[in-house]
Parts: sequence; structure tokens; C-alpha cells
Amino acid sequence: MTNAPATVWRRHSPAAYWRRRLRPWRTRRLLEAHLVALLVLTAVASTALFLSCRQIQRSTEALASREAPAVQGLAATRLAALRAHQEAEALVEMRLVGVAGSGETYRSQLSAADQGLSRIADRTDQDLGTVKGLLATYSNSLGLGTSLYRDQPLMQQQKLQEAKSLLSRSTVGLAPRLDALQRTQLRHAEATAAMGWWQRAGWWIAELALAAAALTLLSALFVLRDRCGRDWNPSLLVAFVLTVLLAVAPLSVTYFTQDERGGAVADLRQITALSRQHAAAPAVAQQHVTERAEEVREQLATAARTDTVYLVAFVGSLMAIVLPALGLGSRLDNDYWRRR
Repeated sequence: MTNAPATVWRRHSPAAYWRRRLRPWRTRRLLEAHLVALLVLTAVASTALFLSCRQIQRSTEALASREAPAVQGLAATRLAALRAHQEAEALVEMRLVGVAGSGETYRSQLSAADQGLSRIADRTDQDLGTVKGLLATYSNSLGLGTSLYRDQPLMQQQKLQEAKSLLSRSTVGLAPRLDALQRTQLRHAEATAAMGWWQRAGWWIAELALAAAALTLLSALFVLRDRCGRDWNPSLLVAFVLTVLLAVAPLSVTYFTQDERGGAVADLRQITALSRQHAAAPAVAQQHVTERAEEVREQLATAARTDTVYLVAFVGSLMAIVLPALGLGSRLDNDYWRRR
């Protein structure tokens, strides 16, 4: 009676169940089938893992080097243009036109706007020709209003009104055009940061293939001990541990990277909102945008530091292919193939 539970366990344990399932197979054919299955599964998993990691790397690099700086640059350019007009009007109202050292603030803002557009041109495929032309005309009108016609109040006022119209005219003004470009660039950044169906499918394929490879490795270890009387195979044990790590580590890093990219995109949305909400106080908005831009850079820099993990994952994937081939191949060669 005392041996009944042990007898039931031996008959119905997972090992007994798997032994019955494998009974029709000859040992050599069984090991060869495990070897082929492992080579196929690890090759599929390694390929899917490499492509998925590479896609994450590329999209993170694109977000950090192109999309995010373009959104930030367009916001900064728009605010600089708005502040330049505000400073020019304040200069005229306080009758400081012609005073030595006056006008430096609005000129520096116009210069910043022009430099910002030049930098953005390398980071976006949008057409900036019209915006550059508008900015040049706007800068010229401000210059005429504050310098050439400083002793002619009516002409000065006309040029400042002309500059204001160029800046804020609905749809076709400089500020609305920059706002539209910024919203378009923000959508590009959101699309770059998002993980599409193909990317998700790649991770699913990699994870399923790695899970199947891990189970196949356990089965191969079981066959070697159960039928061949061999101790645990070191190559297969290392391959099993490596397979588990490959299934966990890159995916965890990818979730971390997605979280950082999601935070960066959320900050880009806030930058866009701040540049609109504080249009009447561009100096305040510039400070907030600068702070948010620094947070975006830090988040994307942190996400980019995960490249080493993906490189290690690639090397580990190659080892996951080689180790089962060495472990089972050597066992088959020693026990079966040489006896033919």
C-alpha cells in the first residue's frame, strides 16, 4: 500500500507520458529528428530576433536623429518668430529705435529662426521652401520697420503691420505654416515610435520559436538520459539556458525601449501644445520647450544605450544554433554514425 502512490506517479508522470509518446521511434532517428528540429527552430528564432531588434534600433535612431529634433526645431522656430515680432513692437513702443544696443533681442530671435529652419531641412522630407521665403520677407519687413523708417512713424507702422500679417495671417502666414509642419512632423514621430503589426509578428515568431526550441532541448536531454544512459549534455544545457535568456532579455529590453520612446513622444506632444498655448508669451514658451526638449534627448539617449543588449542577443542567437548541433551531433557521431 505504501508503494501505490509511487507506482501511480511512475505510470502517470510527465516523463512516463513522454516516454510512451516516443516509444515508436528508434533512438537514432529520434535524436536526428531532435537535431533537425533544433536547427530549424533556432534558425527561425535567430532570424526573427535579429530582424526585430534591428527594426527597433533603426526606428529609435530615426526618432532621436530626425523626427524628434524636427518637431522641437519647428516649435522653436515658430516661437522665435513670434518673439521677434513682440520684441520689435516693444522696441517701437518704448521709442528705443536707434538707441545703441537696442534691437539685439529681436535680431537674435530672427537669426535663431533662420538657423532652426536650416537645421530642420536636414531632418525632414517636408518642403520648407515657402516657409523660408516667408521668413526672409518677414525679417525684411521687421528690419525696415525698426531701422529704415524709424523717423517716419506712418511707414514704420505700416511695415510692422505688414510683418504681423506675414507672421499670423490665417493658414498662409508664417506661424500657421510652421504649426502645420510641426503637427505633420509630430505624426511622423508617433508613427516611427509605434510598433506596427509586422514588428509585433516578428517578436511573436521569435518567442514561439524560442519556446519550441527550449521544449525540444528538454526532450533531447530526456532522450539522452532515458535511452542512451548518458549524463546531462553540457552543450544542450548551455543551449537551454541561452534559449531562455534569449526569450526573456531582448523582449524585456524592447519593452523598456518602447516605454522610453513613448515618453519621448508624449513630451513632443507637450512641446507642440506648449508652443500653441503660450503663443502670446513666447519667452515663457521657449523656456518650457527647452526643458521638455532636454527630457526628450535624455529619454532617447537612454533608449539608444540598449544597442549593446541587441548585439549580445545576436551573438547568443548564433551560439543557440551552434551548441545543439555540437551536442547532439557529437553524440550521434560517437554512438551511431560511426557504427554504420
